[in-house]
Amino acid sequence: MSDRRLAAGQNGSRTKSRSTGKPQSQVVKKSQNQRKCPSKDSAIQYSAMKMNSGVNDGALDKKTNDKKNIPVLIITYFVVLIFICMFAYIIVFMVRDSKTFIANSYNARQSLYAEKIKKGSIISSDGNVLAETVTDDSGNEYRYYPYSNVFAHVVGYDSNGQAGLEMSSAYYLLASNQNIVTQTYNKLKDEKSIGNNVISTLNSTLQSAAYDALGYNDGAVVIMEPDTGKILTMVSKPDFDPNDIDNVIEETQDTDSSCLLNRATQGLYPPGSTFKVLTALEYIHENSNYQKYSYECQGEDIFDGVQIHCSDYAVHGDVDLSDSLARSCNTSFANIGMKLNKQSYRDLCEKFLFNKDLPYDGYYRKSQFKLNATSDDSEIPQTAIGQGDTLITPLHSALIMSTIANGGVMMTPYLIDHIETCDGDLVKRFSPSTYGKIISASDSNLLKNMMMGVTSYGTASDAFADVSYTVAGKTGTAEFNDNMDSHSWFVGFSNVDDPDIVVCVIVENASSTGTSAKYIARQLFDAYYNYVNN
Repeated sequence: MSDRRLAAGQNGSRTKSRSTGKPQSQVVKKSQNQRKCPSKDSAIQYSAMKMNSGVNDGALDKKTNDKKNIPVLIITYFVVLIFICMFAYIIVFMVRDSKTFIANSYNARQSLYAEKIKKGSIISSDGNVLAETVTDDSGNEYRYYPYSNVFAHVVGYDSNGQAGLEMSSAYYLLASNQNIVTQTYNKLKDEKSIGNNVISTLNSTLQSAAYDALGYNDGAVVIMEPDTGKILTMVSKPDFDPNDIDNVIEETQDTDSSCLLNRATQGLYPPGSTFKVLTALEYIHENSNYQKYSYECQGEDIFDGVQIHCSDYAVHGDVDLSDSLARSCNTSFANIGMKLNKQSYRDLCEKFLFNKDLPYDGYYRKSQFKLNATSDDSEIPQTAIGQGDTLITPLHSALIMSTIANGGVMMTPYLIDHIETCDGDLVKRFSPSTYGKIISASDSNLLKNMMMGVTSYGTASDAFADVSYTVAGKTGTAEFNDNMDSHSWFVGFSNVDDPDIVVCVIVENASSTGTSAKYIARQLFDAYYNYVNN
């Protein structure tokens, strides 16, 4: 019975299944179709998931591609940067450096220019020819220098190499801005066009006065305008005749002669007491109570084991800072030097371009200041009075004095005023340019007043006692060997309230010749005002 019930139950299930009116297989299929065909909401979710999956895959692909592109981008930017740098260099070269490159005496392009252009003349600011091209009876061209030795170093020469303005202005001298019709006509006739003329800042009257005043002494003179940077005079001795330069060069090769050296720009000398101006300025910067400075000079003293004595062991007694400068008291300045911060001292000197390039286009040598923060204190006394390892050129000395005269502003020194055609038409004019503000106007005024003491009651008072103009300056005696042989310096400016010119003079081995730089400077100031007034 139980078996029947079991069977009946099975049959009942089967019968219930049939009551749907559909085969069992169709019910199963419907269930499967329900799984295959989700609801509307489920379809949307599924679609969104698929879309999100696509977006994520795209983002991943983009990141992968970006990583692959990084090296390509770096190379692209690098190549672009190289091209930009090349174009920038070409522009700078064409605008600024091409003239210097062409002016190089080793540049073969000069010969090519010279085949087509007759080199122009170099002329002084007062209209005198300093160098010109002359043609002899055989048709050969050569450079002629009417003033012979007087402008030898600054104008230079153009044979067996080049020097001076002949070299630095070669680009302008070998270019022609003649009328285009004239140039075309010259080409058709196979004749040279005439090159441009260089009108220099040099004054032939002052140059001749400086040349004569220096006499038979070796040394140098620089005269310049402090507010413009114009160089009016540049003399160096021993000198030479540029008209005979071939023989001069041949002779100097077999001797120790240094006549070709331009001492104004390339001669390095101990500055001696002229350097005390910077020592005094550093003391002023470090001591707000500098006006209370006092020192008892006994003619000599010892500082950190170094013996310092004043000139001829002169006893100056009680001196303040101004008196120390006016009387050029060595012991007082050695005492001042021992109180200075060595690094600050060096920083000030480098502001005035010691150990630095000068803003000058011609050949020159850098001035040297060796003292630094790690230097032994025993080096200070000699340094403070302008001896020791400190060296300077006359041009640099004039530039420092010009900065003080010009209210603390250093102007760029230059030798070319303008360029003109052979017919006198203006091609280019050079204007004064500022190098930079080196010290304050108040510092400048302090130093001016102190340096006026040098010429009114100090070491240069005998040379400038009766002048009709005011002068501020500094003398210097610079020992250059163990025998205490010395050079003589003077550097200063006239018309102190509104300075006209700066004069720098150095006389080599003045202790033997007996010539003093301050008296030469006096002659040059007089020559300037005689020229201006006449």
